[in-house]
Formats: sequence, C-alpha cells, structure tokens
Amino acid sequence: MLTDVATVLAGLIGAGIIFMGARAFWAPQAAVGFGIPDTPTEDRSFRAWLAVKAVRDMASGLFIFVLLVGGSSHLLGWFMLAATVIPVGDALIVLRSNGPKAAAYGIHGATAAVMLVISVLLLIG
Repeated sequence: MLTDVATVLAGLIGAGIIFMGARAFWAPQAAVGFGIPDTPTEDRSFRAWLAVKAVRDMASGLFIFVLLVGGSSHLLGWFMLAATVIPVGDALIVLRSNGPKAAAYGIHGATAAVMLVISVLLLIG
C-alpha cells in the first residue's frame, strides 16, 4: 500500500520536473521563482544556461518514468534517494546567493523532504 503511494508520488515528482524543465522554454521568467536574487531572465546568455538546465531537468524526470516502467520499486527508491541531492543543492545555492529563505526551505527543502520520504517508502516496501 505505502509502496503504491510512493510510486504515484515518484511519478508526480517526475512529471513536475519535466514540466518545470519544459516551462523554461516558453516562460523563462519563471526562473525567478527558483530563488536567486536579480535573476536576469532577459539576458541571452542566461537563457542559454537556463535551456541547459531545462534539458537536464526534463531528462531527470524521464529517468523516473523509465524506472517506473522497467525497474523495481527498490531501484526507484535508490534513484529517488540519490536525486534528493539535487533539491538540497538547490537550497544551498539559494542560501549562498542570499536568496529568500522561503524559497530555499519552502520550495527546495520541502522537495528534498518529500523525495526522502518517497525513497524510504520505496526502499522499505
């Protein structure tokens, strides 16, 4: 039962990551919500780096779906645990950039916490 819930939540995380990555192409100003102050969304070089990040986000989301379709719950749990490093790193980047603590903890920290719970549920299930 809990493994099923964790699997659905992992799928939602994957879909969310794909959506956020794709959104960078049609709404680059959404990058401001990441939490880094003075994000230069109109700068051409910044948009190029944002596109690089977007492709990586979309690939990360696809990895989750690959594991949902072809892997075991245990393997998905290990992947989600390893991927938890990403939002933790994002939170640290926001804090180091003197960004809003609400973004660091409320967006990135909360994402890391949810991913950690999903990981544990998949690994013990």
